[in-house]
Order: sequence, then C-alpha cells, then structure tokens
Amino acid sequence: MDFATGPLSSLLPKLAKLLQDEYKLHKGARKGIEFLHKELETMHAVLRKVGEVPREQLDELQRIWARDVRELSYDMEDIVDTFMLDVEGPDPPSKRGARKVFNKMIRKVNKAMARREVAQDINDIKERAKELAERRDRYKVDGSAPTKTCVDPRLKAQYTKATEIVGIEEAKEQVIKMLAEGHCGQEKGIVSIAGFGGLGKTTIANAVYGEIKKDFGCTAFVSVSRNPDPKKLLKDMLYSFDKEKFKDEIHSTMLDVKQLIDLGHKHRYLIVIDDIWAKEPWDEVIKPALIENNMSRIITTTRNADVARHIGGYYRLKPLSVESSEMLFYGRIFGWEVKCPSHISQVSKRILKKCGGVPLAITTISSLLANKPHTIKEWDKVCESIGSGLLGSDPGAGSMKKILLLSYDILPSHLKTCLLYLSIFPEDYDIRKDRLIWRWVAEGFIQEKKGDQSLYGIGESYFNELINRSMIQAADTDEEGTPRACRVHDMVLDLIVSLSGEECFITTVSGDGNHSLGSKQAIRRLSLQNYTSWPIMKNMKKLRSISIFGPDGTVICSMPSLSCYDLLRVLDLRGCKLKDIASMRFIGSLSHLRYLGLSSSKDWSRDARDQLPVEIGKLRFLQALDVSQTNVKELPSSIVRLSQLMWLRGCQWATILRGRWWSVLPVGLKNLTSLEVLEQVEVTSGCIAEELGHLTQLRVLNVRVPSPDDIVNKAMQESLGKLKKIEDLYLDGNYDYTFDDFYGSMQGPLGNLGRLGIEDATYLPTWIKPSLLPGLSNLHIDVLRERKDDIHVLGTLPCLRCLQFVIRSAPEQGALDRCVVGDDAFPCAVSCEFAFADGPNLLPCMFPPGAMPRLQHLKLYIRIEEFGRDGGCSIDDLALGHLPSLRSVVLRIGGDDDEDSDEVREKLEHEAAVHPNHPTIRFW
Repeated sequence: MDFATGPLSSLLPKLAKLLQDEYKLHKGARKGIEFLHKELETMHAVLRKVGEVPREQLDELQRIWARDVRELSYDMEDIVDTFMLDVEGPDPPSKRGARKVFNKMIRKVNKAMARREVAQDINDIKERAKELAERRDRYKVDGSAPTKTCVDPRLKAQYTKATEIVGIEEAKEQVIKMLAEGHCGQEKGIVSIAGFGGLGKTTIANAVYGEIKKDFGCTAFVSVSRNPDPKKLLKDMLYSFDKEKFKDEIHSTMLDVKQLIDLGHKHRYLIVIDDIWAKEPWDEVIKPALIENNMSRIITTTRNADVARHIGGYYRLKPLSVESSEMLFYGRIFGWEVKCPSHISQVSKRILKKCGGVPLAITTISSLLANKPHTIKEWDKVCESIGSGLLGSDPGAGSMKKILLLSYDILPSHLKTCLLYLSIFPEDYDIRKDRLIWRWVAEGFIQEKKGDQSLYGIGESYFNELINRSMIQAADTDEEGTPRACRVHDMVLDLIVSLSGEECFITTVSGDGNHSLGSKQAIRRLSLQNYTSWPIMKNMKKLRSISIFGPDGTVICSMPSLSCYDLLRVLDLRGCKLKDIASMRFIGSLSHLRYLGLSSSKDWSRDARDQLPVEIGKLRFLQALDVSQTNVKELPSSIVRLSQLMWLRGCQWATILRGRWWSVLPVGLKNLTSLEVLEQVEVTSGCIAEELGHLTQLRVLNVRVPSPDDIVNKAMQESLGKLKKIEDLYLDGNYDYTFDDFYGSMQGPLGNLGRLGIEDATYLPTWIKPSLLPGLSNLHIDVLRERKDDIHVLGTLPCLRCLQFVIRSAPEQGALDRCVVGDDAFPCAVSCEFAFADGPNLLPCMFPPGAMPRLQHLKLYIRIEEFGRDGGCSIDDLALGHLPSLRSVVLRIGGDDDEDSDEVREKLEHEAAVHPNHPTIRFW
C-alpha cells in the first residue's frame, strides 16, 4: 500500500512552497493550506505505518481509506500545480514596450482570478480532508493489523523431496568448494548465496546442509525475519545445536545477547541463515556470535546482492538451464518418466522461456497446467496470461505470489512506487535506465534531498537498489558492468500488474485502437499496448500519463488533439511511430507536461525532416525531451524558453552518403541553466560553443563539432574548462579538428569526469593526464596518429579501468622506439583494447611483471609484417603470463603470410594454456 504515499511525497513540499510570501495568498486560502499541510503530514505518517503491514494482513477499511487519501492528494497536487502555473504565467515577459505593458496587465488579472479560484478549491479539498480524518477516527483506521499467523512459504524448500530437486548439482558443488577453499580471494568458511526470490537459494543451501552436516558436531538451519529479534535469533541457533543441552540454559534464565554470543563461540558448527534482508542483523548479531570460530562453516541466503557482498563469499545463483527447466516442468506435469506430447511442445517452450529458469515459477505454472486439459488452446491461454496479472487472478498461483510479496513488502515506500511504475511497459521490454529515471522524476516519485546529489542521481540509486534486491534484471551493461537498461521478469511483472490494477495505479489496455476506453474511477496513468491507432478515451480528465507501445513498424497516421488532457505530466510516444510530428501544435496547451518522448516514421536515408512545433516553447515545466527516434535535424529556437529542462536528447543520423549528423542546437542555449544531460546535438557556431560554458549543471555532454573554425575551437576549449560537474563527456569531430589545445583553457582538474570519449581526433589531447583527470575510469579515444609516449601517458591514469585506443593511420617517424610499458602501468585497468586501422603495430610489445595487475580482458590487432618472425618484436615478448588476472584475449591477426599467422596463433594458444587462469583466446 505504500505507493499510495507517492503523491503525498511530492505534494507536501509544494504546499510548503505555496505558503511563501511570493504567492500572496488570501488569508483564508493561507489558513486552508496550513491546515491541509498538517493534516496531510499526519495522513502520510499513518500511510507509512499501514505500508509496513504485509498486504495480505490489511483489512478492507485500510485499503479504502488509503485509496481515498491517494485520490485526495492527486487532486490537491493538480490544484497547486495549476495555481503555480497561472501565477507564474505560461510565457516569459515580452521585451517589446506596448506588448510588455499589455501582457503585464493580463498577468495581473489572471493572478487575481487564480488566487480566488485556488481559495475555493482549497476549501473543497479541506472539507474532503476533514471527512477523511473523521472516518479514520470513527473506524479506527491505523497501521496496526489483526494478528494473523501464516505458514512461511519458504519452509517448503527445506523439506523438498530429493526426487523433486533438479539442476542443482553444479551450484551445490561450487558452494561446498567455496566453503572449504574460498573463491577469488574471498574468505573461506562463509558463502552468501544471492538471487531472485524463488530462484532456489534455500533449496541449494538445504542441499549443501544435508550433504555436509555429518562432519559437524553442531548444526542449525534458521530463517531471519524482516524485523529480527536478536535474542530469539541466537536462541534458535543454539537450540538447534543441542535441544537438550541448551533447553534449560536458554529458557530458564534471562540471558542477554552477550551471553548468548559467548555460548556460540564455544562450538564448531555448520549453520544456514536463510533470507537475510539487510546488513544490520549480520553486523549486530550474527557476525559477533559466529565469525570468530574458524573451524565452523556459515551459509547465508539473501535476495540483496549488496548484503551478500557485505557478508562475504558472494555467490550469485544462476537460473536453471534449459535442460533442467524442461526436466522440472515436464516431471511435475507428466511424471519423471514421461516425455512431453509433441502437439504441445512448442507452447511448452514459450511458457518455459517466460519462466526464465526460476524454479518456483516453473513449479507454479506446471502445477496450474497439471490440472488443465493437455490441449494447445488451454496451454496457449496460460502462456498469454503470464505477464498480464496471472498471479492476481488464479488461486493456484498463490504460493508464487506469497514468495514474491515477501520481496515486495520489504521494499521502502519509494521503491515500491518505482517498481509498480514498471508495469507500464510490455513484457520482455528492454527499459532504458535514463528513460525510466526521467519518467520517475516527471511523475514526482523522486524528491530532492539535502546534499549535492541530483534528482537523476537519486533515481539511479533507486534503480540500482531494485537490481540489487533482484526485483528487476539488468538487460544491458557497459564495459564496466554498469546497467544501461533493465527488464522485468515475467513473474514479477505478473505481480506488479496485479497490484497496480487493484489500486488503479496503472491502467493497462492491450488490443486494437478502435476500442472505447472509460472507467468509473479516475484513470491517472494509461498504458496502451499493441495499438495501431488512437483509441476513444472517455472520462479521463485527470489523466497524468500516456504511454503507447504499438506493434513494430506500425505507423499512426492521424493523431487527435490531446489538449483536453491538460493535466498530463508524461507523454511517451517512443513506442509508436508518428507520421507528422509538426502537426502536434496542441502540445503547447499541455502546460503541466514534464516528460515528452517522440518517435517518427520518416526514412532516415532520405531528405525528409521532422520539425518540432514551435509551441513546445510554452512547456515551462518540461524537464525531459527525447527526440532520438525522430528526424529532427534542427531544434526550434523556442526550446531556449524551457528553463526547467534537465534532459535533452537529440537525434542521431548515420548514412553512407551523408556521413554522421545530429540535431543542431539553436542560439540562446545559455538560458537552459537547469540542463544536466545534453546528448546527440551539434555545435555549429562559436556562439553556441561559448553558450555551453553557461550550462554549469551539466553532468553528461555528448556533442558533435563537425566543421570547427578557430573561433569555434577556442570557444569549445573555454567552455569545457568551465564544466566542473561533468561526469561523462563525448566529443565527435572529424580529422581536421585537433583537440590538443584544450589543456590551456582548463583552470583546474575535472575531478568528476569518469567517462571520456573522443572520436576523430588528430592526436591524443595533451590534457589527458593524471593531474587533470584524476578520476577518469573509462576512456574511448579514436586518433589519426599515435605519438611516442601516448601509451605511457595512458598507463599513468590512476583510476582507468576500461581503455579503447584506436589508431587510424601509420605513426610518425620514431614512434616505434617505445615498446615496453612500465612495471606500474595501468594499475586499475580491467579491460584494454588496442586497435589499428592501418599501418604497423603500435601496441606495447611487452607486459612486464607488475603492469596491468587487474587486467581481465585484452583485445589486440596484430599485423604479421611488424609483429611476427621478421618484426621488431617477437610474439613471445607479449608475456601474457605476467598478467595475473587475465580471463580472455581477443586477437585480430592481419597480414598476407599464412605460415607466420599460424605460428602466432600457436604461440598465443600455448601462452593461454600455461597461464594459471587458462584465459579463453579468440581470433577474429
């Protein structure tokens, strides 16, 4: 129920702002807002308390009251936002004399009318708030719930028959080995099994426990509750060690926690601590009691990867293989000796794909199918329902839902809101992280905190936390393993679709666009999936969000005006292709819009261009604008009026005949002082280059400078030196654009810069050095020529983890003089690539002991003419054996001598074979 607090989290700060003197409220309105602020604070506290109660224990009164509070807060926020917009005005003041006077008079009249209207609206809301408060008191609605003891759904895994356990042998043996020997430098004796709810963590732990417990005098298998009692936890462990010995000692005396810990230190034991939810129980209770006994063994399970890493012995449990999934699935339905009938084999594979190798999902779905006719029609029906709320509609899926609800209920309220929001997206949909986070921001789910962290940074921590808690899965990662996108497992999607539908948090409709949509209850967020045309939407005046996901290739030719949905905060049309973006002139009337994403149907290979309507400049609240899926060659000048814009992503074209080009920026860019992310845009003049330096909030800058003259070059240098918050910088130019001289314009180090990409530079810029880039961890650079000391300089960057160094032509005279990197070079690098488009090899021809101590992945381009039997260096000089962490090598061998090529391959394969890690070696 915590997502009901979502609107309140964003509303309360707005009410506080409204009480400031600048809004000059009438006395009655001010008192009304003060009353509402206090009352809603109390409601917020009660809702948080209600949210701590598991959903299955909430009574109907609590659900109804929470729903009504949510609706009240939504309506109040709409009123406040509308008032602020009316007072501040939709347009900036005009600079022309007569128009300026006229507009001033109009604004004065509008403000007076707005203050009268808001006073009346506040009175209406105040009466509703009083009624809700009286109902709360009258029916004793609070955060407590009737005592209800339920069977822990995790217990079943401890008593699963051996014949029902499938596909766990490899994981079981790995855990046993880690307990005895440790793994990758981790301490032996402790293994923390982490993974998604229902993945089989308890089953694996129980299997290991059953196999090795005979070697220990004391053994215990205990589960940790979400709010563990330290004494009870330790008592349960000691009682499991020896029921008779500790029965009287524990239950007949009042032992404190320290005494119980002292008892635990006296015994050699094997203990499984199942389902640890947070770090505190381990640090405060379990670790002091158990960790000092070196002869003992500890297995923990957790759904949170951060908790597992904190405890030590981190083991990430993988889903079942296809073969094991089929064995478990068919065994549950047909018996272990019977094969799947051929007529349902294809639909079976589709069902198993949706289960994603999660044992609990497989057993849950197979249990449903075991009681249904073995027909394609019936099984197709079940297959299609997975991802559409099956868990909420089918009583046979109760155990799966209970397991998932354990993970859901423990989430903080803000994470519950953000997770439920993902039910907007279709199943198997790769959700880009930045797109999702900016939508969270636009919806008001992310609130500013004390400190320097941006809204996006807070949202990114939410995103990472959901991954760590195994509620979402990383769908795409960069070179450093940072997720770029996520995907929701079908079973989790089932859960959140079910929960969202229960409370009308998200309304999802799938089908043909000719359907008429309407609802007795207010629809706030609408997701239209598989729509080929616009539906008829009724009774949706309070709509805040529209997202459309059409079938691939479908073009929506005519789009009706959406001006009647004037409370829209989010309009995401990236999932459908629009024929004519320029016709969206109604966009200017969507004054509350904060997120706008568009997609075009125009062919990128032709001269056709999209144009954004100039009315977009009226969106004073707009925070995110994404036109990356359009053909908007030039951004309209009116966008410089979007003073609250934080994310702007232009489009990117790449054609064989026309080369690369991105969206061109307009003059006046310096007014967008809230910008944090500016991507896929072109700088075409010295004026625009100079204006970049005014955007001091920029964290991400991704620009192309196609044809710079001296003025543009100098302005770019000076602007880059002013962007002290920059974290991610990408510069795309051409072979005539030299980046060397930026060093002179930098007034100090770019301490926040972690990622740097430079395309088409002439040389490695002289400002790439440790003193100016102390935190640089990821570098991709494409240069025309390499100079003698370039690799030496790169090797001195103290935090560099990933390097891609591409050289496009032959070196200058003398470049081959350097061959060896220093013995302390690349101290943090885990991935390095040296690529050459032409000319001889310029890679380091020897890795001395001490260099690249953490390198795991190496990619090289070797030319036989320069790096074989007759070259300046021998292949033996690479000395791959000096790279202690090496895991994989990718080599491209160029040249005309097949005999030499074969010899090089053999030597490298031999080096890999004798290396302690036996790295994989691949040729391309």
